[in-house]
Amino acid sequence: MPALSHRITTLNGDGSDGWDVFYRARAMIADGVPVTELTIGEHDIGTDPSILKAMYESALGGHTGYAIVPGISALRDEVAARVEAQSGVPTRRENVLITPGGQAGLFAAHMAVCAPGDVALFVDPYYATYPGVLRSVGAVPRAVETRSSQGFLPQRDVLKAAVEAATSLLINTPNNPTGAVYPRATLHDIAEVVTAQDMWLISDEVYDTQVWDGAHISPRALPGMAERTLVIGSMSKSHAMTGSRIGWIVGPEDAITCLVDLATNTTYGVPGYIQDAALFGLRTGLPLEAQVAEPFRRRRAIAERILASQTVLRMIPAQGAMYVMLDVRATGMNGEEFAFALLDAHHIAVMPGESFGRSAAGHVRVAMTQEDSRFKAALRTLCEFASALAKAG
Repeated sequence: MPALSHRITTLNGDGSDGWDVFYRARAMIADGVPVTELTIGEHDIGTDPSILKAMYESALGGHTGYAIVPGISALRDEVAARVEAQSGVPTRRENVLITPGGQAGLFAAHMAVCAPGDVALFVDPYYATYPGVLRSVGAVPRAVETRSSQGFLPQRDVLKAAVEAATSLLINTPNNPTGAVYPRATLHDIAEVVTAQDMWLISDEVYDTQVWDGAHISPRALPGMAERTLVIGSMSKSHAMTGSRIGWIVGPEDAITCLVDLATNTTYGVPGYIQDAALFGLRTGLPLEAQVAEPFRRRRAIAERILASQTVLRMIPAQGAMYVMLDVRATGMNGEEFAFALLDAHHIAVMPGESFGRSAAGHVRVAMTQEDSRFKAALRTLCEFASALAKAG
């Protein structure tokens, strides 16, 4: 057959896409092997029945045809009001584009600000798709490395050294995979650096309802940042609507106008009945968001108690999101070796830190996505396994 494009064949760079443990776990499940999956950020509670009912009634009522590409006006208004209430930044529907999930929003945002060959920065550790997204728009990915000992927060001197000739910086707070919630001081450092370099900041805020310590601050709220920031939001984590594929980009009106043109030529919008369900979910208010987030708050406390009873694994402070990061280097293994060994020995699947970049090497990410008793049992087994490895030398 004719050759495929260089862009599509190099999305993963020179290595794997980081999902090898997940794929093996799913293959084991397909073969009938019971596996406790603590890999992906998939809620165990599912989408609230009231949201599904709203989706069903909308579809039954006929909202199954083409929906307006920027998003239905009522939903754009609701997102704008939500973002303004959270950030304090005046926000109108013209600042909002509805997208098929946060992932599509990340692609579109970088397509808007990066020309082919532009250097696009992202913070390491990172969500596994980030480098591929940057390559897919023709940008050159460049990691800004962080340290476990510093809570995986980007440091000002490292940022300043990385931004030369860069066009954009992608951050994620609350952070997947580390659980870090960027404090105001870190965000001020980021704002100063990107402003001095006249860069775009793309802020992935899909975990903004899952904050256990501190407070979520959108960098768009900092002085002078609204004009150079594109915020990615989503219903996936806040309302357990992962499969519904609905999110948004919030940014300057001129940028959103151009992004609407991109959506017209790519996704052609989001189905209306899904938008109606999202609108219903947002209008339900904060109690539903708190209900969706509560299992992860509870399981973080479980994880803290279990990890405090042993000395081999070090838990990175989990300030937000639905994961805990564990430093497994005292076992003598790196993250990938530990994850594969745990899966083979105990049929428990976690994600290797190496899936999320060099900074997370020697760690594993544990998703808090099983009901409490099963999560507790799996985490205890994981700790016992790590202790046995450490004793064996």
